[in-house]
Amino acid sequence: MNVQPIRDRVKIEEIKNELLKSNYRDYIIFIFGINSGLRISDILKLKVIDVKNKDHIILKEQKTKKTKRFLIQYQLKVEIEKYIQGMKSSSYLFLSRKGTNQPISRIQYYRIIRKAAVMVGIHEIGTHTLRKTFGYFHYKENKDVAMLQEIFNHSGPSVTLRYIGITQDIIDNSMRGFYL
Repeated sequence: MNVQPIRDRVKIEEIKNELLKSNYRDYIIFIFGINSGLRISDILKLKVIDVKNKDHIILKEQKTKKTKRFLIQYQLKVEIEKYIQGMKSSSYLFLSRKGTNQPISRIQYYRIIRKAAVMVGIHEIGTHTLRKTFGYFHYKENKDVAMLQEIFNHSGPSVTLRYIGITQDIIDNSMRGFYL
């Protein structure tokens, strides 16, 4: 399934609220994803020590095996610091509730995010939606496809624009007023 970014800030807030109602951890994963652009597989592998008292996170991307360094925005840092209070530095940031010292699985987080999205009327969603949503809004705000291409480590601007749904937006807009 090819998932799309969430293009509506109101829907993003509604999902945040749904996640907050059920579990703070799930909310933090969501805001972490939409504000970092990291793949869910990289987010779920983070440990408390990777974020505690840090301005940047440095990790080796699971998919590309490349080292990535990125800034933790101030608001996200505040949320993370609040979330990790009382947690051991060696613990995974997003622990499974199964009683093991393992992170929540990507599949389990998919179930969680899907349930919250359906509750607010979004049906085309997956864990990759978080990364694509980050990209969509980063592009809309900065209009810098080259920077976003670098952030995502994509091979070209057309790949990045298609990935974040901008190409589809352009196609849709060109078709809206077209009728013979």
